[in-house]
Amino acid sequence: MAVKTVQMPQLGESVTEGTIGQWLKKPGDAIEEYESLVEVTTDKVNAEVPSPAGGVVKRILVQEGETVPVGAAIAELEVEGEDEGEDDQQPVAPASDVPSSVAAPTPAAPTVAEPAPRPRREGVRYSPAVRKLAEEVGINPDDVTGTGAGGRVTRNDVRQYAESGAARSAAGAPSAAPAAAPPAPAPAAILAGAPARVEDADTLVPLTSVRRVIAERMVRSKQTVPHAWLMVEADVTGLVALRERHKEAFRAREGVALTYLPFMLRAVAEALRAVPVMNAQWNGDSIVMKKRVNVGIAAATDRGLVVPVVKDADQLNVVGLAHRAQELTQRARQGKLTVEDMSGGTFTVDNTGAVGTVLTYPIINAPEVGIVTMESIVKRPVVVGDAIAVRSMVNLCLSFDHRVVDGAEAALFVNTVKKALEALDKESPLS
Repeated sequence: MAVKTVQMPQLGESVTEGTIGQWLKKPGDAIEEYESLVEVTTDKVNAEVPSPAGGVVKRILVQEGETVPVGAAIAELEVEGEDEGEDDQQPVAPASDVPSSVAAPTPAAPTVAEPAPRPRREGVRYSPAVRKLAEEVGINPDDVTGTGAGGRVTRNDVRQYAESGAARSAAGAPSAAPAAAPPAPAPAAILAGAPARVEDADTLVPLTSVRRVIAERMVRSKQTVPHAWLMVEADVTGLVALRERHKEAFRAREGVALTYLPFMLRAVAEALRAVPVMNAQWNGDSIVMKKRVNVGIAAATDRGLVVPVVKDADQLNVVGLAHRAQELTQRARQGKLTVEDMSGGTFTVDNTGAVGTVLTYPIINAPEVGIVTMESIVKRPVVVGDAIAVRSMVNLCLSFDHRVVDGAEAALFVNTVKKALEALDKESPLS
């Protein structure tokens, strides 16, 4: 029998790590190729990962609730075939397997003296996510004991070490190096904020993996993206009349509800074509101008907020958008979204009006550069010409990344959305 290693997949663009939600098989269980093996949660998706081969589950390497980088070994399968060894990855040696007095079997180091160098663990490699977090919190990952597969150091290990007394002791140890600036707080500490006061009658609810991912991603977005915000109001009296005219026949004919969301998606898709800088992504030292218009729709579920993506939204009419939006929303609430459903977004729409709000400040779904909300449609007295009339009004709120988009471009975009919505009337076609 051969041993095949199952790795943490990359469940979406820019995803660097995943959290094991639930193992659907246990060691000794038989499994078919493509049968669901494990539920994985990332900052973009909660998805079932299929088995890459048929066989028997040999070992579970990462426990439920643990976060590991993309590409990390998470399980081993016994599959039919000649013994191929463990896998094609380099083994990672635990710290206890490498005596500090033994030199690594590599070419001799330069003889130039360096101040108080720390010994490097032989054979140990760290993922980019682990190295980045260790740098942020000001610790050496060589000091951290790994709990992952084969002694691999995970982000959770770094977080726990950074918050432990061991980290503070190491930081206070004598060193010939100059004193460094105080390290930034660990993400776990940032998320904690000010400590809560827990009284006897209170109930502590542990964070689910989805809620933790949402929290970390929202904090990261607010800390790294310079959010700017603006709002316009639109007179959608004609849109309201159009929907009222068609909604019953539409449901009977199409089998889905005719909500205001597909009209908003259509207007946003047209505006993204008219103002392409809004259909972009921040890329560190460059800006990626996206060719496809893939609009994410924020969907509330009992497990947390997710953002499935309507691919090529600019190629669909209102009827097509209504079908696609309802299909994605239903699958989100059933926990059946696929990786494909969640990937490739270039802009996000949040239908906050569905929960009764009239003014919100949404957080950008980085690396996208904008998110727009459609608030509740309410009747208000407004000035029309020289008279006052009761009209159906809606606020459109836009958050945008000021590194990429300037205020004039953002205003042009949201006003383009406004004009598209205001142009609709009772006689407008749905095609």
